[in-house]
Amino acid sequence: MTLRWEAFLDTVQERGEYDTPRDADRATRVVLALLGAHLVGKVRAELAARLPETFALILLNPLQAAEPLTPDRFVRATAAWIEGATEITALWDIGAVLSTVADAAGDDLMERVLFQLPPGYDVLFGRPAHGHEP
Repeated sequence: MTLRWEAFLDTVQERGEYDTPRDADRATRVVLALLGAHLVGKVRAELAARLPETFALILLNPLQAAEPLTPDRFVRATAAWIEGATEITALWDIGAVLSTVADAAGDDLMERVLFQLPPGYDVLFGRPAHGHEP
Protein backbone atom coordinates (compact mmCIF):
# COMPACT_ATOMS: atom_id res chain seq x y z
CA MET A 1 0.00 0.00 0.00
CA THR A 2 1.36 3.39 -0.97
CA LEU A 3 1.25 6.15 1.61
CA ARG A 4 -0.28 9.44 0.59
CA TRP A 5 2.22 12.29 0.25
CA GLU A 6 0.64 14.24 3.13
CA ALA A 7 0.63 11.23 5.48
CA PHE A 8 4.25 10.37 4.66
CA LEU A 9 5.39 13.96 5.14
CA ASP A 10 3.37 14.32 8.35
CA THR A 11 5.17 11.30 9.77
CA VAL A 12 8.59 12.64 8.76
CA GLN A 13 7.70 16.07 10.19
CA GLU A 14 6.59 14.53 13.49
CA ARG A 15 9.61 12.22 13.82
CA GLY A 16 12.05 14.94 12.80
CA GLU A 17 10.30 17.57 14.92
CA TYR A 18 10.39 19.97 11.96
CA ASP A 19 8.68 23.33 12.31
CA THR A 20 7.14 23.17 8.83
CA PRO A 21 6.20 20.58 6.23
CA ARG A 22 8.67 22.37 3.93
CA ASP A 23 11.57 21.45 6.22
CA ALA A 24 10.42 17.83 6.31
CA ASP A 25 10.05 17.80 2.52
CA ARG A 26 13.58 19.18 2.01
CA ALA A 27 15.12 16.51 4.26
CA THR A 28 13.08 13.78 2.59
CA ARG A 29 14.16 14.78 -0.91
CA VAL A 30 17.87 14.85 -0.02
CA VAL A 31 17.85 11.56 1.88
CA LEU A 32 15.88 9.73 -0.83
CA ALA A 33 18.11 11.11 -3.61
CA LEU A 34 21.18 9.78 -1.80
CA LEU A 35 19.51 6.47 -0.93
CA GLY A 36 18.35 5.91 -4.50
CA ALA A 37 21.94 6.00 -5.70
CA HIS A 38 22.65 2.94 -3.56
CA LEU A 39 19.74 0.74 -4.60
CA VAL A 40 19.28 -1.02 -7.90
CA GLY A 41 16.82 -3.06 -9.89
CA LYS A 42 13.70 -4.65 -8.51
CA VAL A 43 14.39 -3.64 -4.90
CA ARG A 44 14.57 0.06 -5.76
CA ALA A 45 11.43 -0.22 -7.92
CA GLU A 46 9.51 -2.06 -5.18
CA LEU A 47 10.54 0.48 -2.57
CA ALA A 48 9.55 3.35 -4.86
CA ALA A 49 6.14 1.71 -5.38
CA ARG A 50 5.50 1.98 -1.63
CA LEU A 51 6.28 5.70 -1.50
CA PRO A 52 4.19 8.68 -2.57
CA GLU A 53 4.74 9.39 -6.29
CA THR A 54 6.74 12.60 -5.74
CA PHE A 55 9.22 10.78 -3.51
CA ALA A 56 9.20 7.62 -5.62
CA LEU A 57 10.42 9.63 -8.61
CA ILE A 58 13.30 11.03 -6.54
CA LEU A 59 14.28 7.51 -5.46
CA LEU A 60 14.12 6.29 -9.07
CA ASN A 61 16.14 9.25 -10.45
CA PRO A 62 18.83 9.55 -7.82
CA LEU A 63 22.03 11.48 -7.49
CA GLN A 64 24.82 9.43 -9.02
CA ALA A 65 27.15 7.77 -6.54
CA ALA A 66 30.67 6.92 -7.65
CA GLU A 67 30.82 4.26 -4.95
CA PRO A 68 28.60 3.00 -2.15
CA LEU A 69 28.77 5.30 0.84
CA THR A 70 29.37 3.86 4.27
CA PRO A 71 26.75 4.97 6.80
CA ASP A 72 29.16 7.62 8.15
CA ARG A 73 29.79 9.00 4.67
CA PHE A 74 26.04 8.90 3.94
CA VAL A 75 25.53 11.13 7.00
CA ARG A 76 28.29 13.51 5.86
CA ALA A 77 26.85 13.65 2.33
CA THR A 78 23.39 14.42 3.71
CA ALA A 79 24.84 17.22 5.85
CA ALA A 80 26.57 18.64 2.78
CA TRP A 81 23.31 18.72 0.77
CA ILE A 82 21.10 20.30 3.45
CA GLU A 83 21.81 23.98 3.95
CA GLY A 84 22.90 24.74 7.49
CA ALA A 85 23.03 21.08 8.49
CA THR A 86 25.67 19.45 10.66
CA GLU A 87 26.41 15.74 10.91
CA ILE A 88 24.29 15.65 14.08
CA THR A 89 21.28 17.30 12.45
CA ALA A 90 21.78 15.20 9.30
CA LEU A 91 21.64 12.03 11.41
CA TRP A 92 18.35 13.30 12.83
CA ASP A 93 17.05 14.05 9.29
CA ILE A 94 18.10 10.61 8.06
CA GLY A 95 16.43 8.88 11.01
CA ALA A 96 13.16 10.73 10.48
CA VAL A 97 13.06 9.95 6.76
CA LEU A 98 14.44 6.40 6.70
CA SER A 99 12.35 5.17 9.63
CA THR A 100 9.27 6.39 7.73
CA VAL A 101 10.54 4.65 4.58
CA ALA A 102 11.13 1.45 6.59
CA ASP A 103 7.57 1.54 7.92
CA ALA A 104 6.21 1.98 4.39
CA ALA A 105 8.42 -0.83 3.06
CA GLY A 106 7.64 -3.51 5.61
CA ASP A 107 10.01 -6.16 6.98
CA ASP A 108 10.49 -8.36 3.90
CA LEU A 109 11.36 -5.51 1.54
CA MET A 110 13.53 -3.83 4.18
CA GLU A 111 15.57 -7.00 4.50
CA ARG A 112 16.25 -6.89 0.75
CA VAL A 113 16.98 -3.14 0.83
CA LEU A 114 19.52 -3.58 3.64
CA PHE A 115 21.14 -6.47 1.76
CA GLN A 116 22.04 -4.02 -1.04
CA LEU A 117 23.54 -1.45 1.32
CA PRO A 118 26.89 -1.43 3.12
CA PRO A 119 26.82 -2.75 6.71
CA GLY A 120 25.45 -0.36 9.31
CA TYR A 121 22.50 1.10 7.40
CA ASP A 122 20.11 -0.90 9.58
CA VAL A 123 20.74 1.64 12.35
CA LEU A 124 20.03 4.59 10.00
CA PHE A 125 16.65 3.01 9.19
CA GLY A 126 15.94 2.66 12.91
CA ARG A 127 16.02 -1.12 12.64
CA PRO A 128 19.27 -2.33 14.17
CA ALA A 129 20.01 -5.97 13.48
CA HIS A 130 19.89 -8.29 16.46
CA GLY A 131 23.11 -8.05 18.41
CA HIS A 132 24.21 -4.90 16.58
CA GLU A 133 25.33 -2.03 18.76
CA PRO A 134 24.68 1.43 17.28
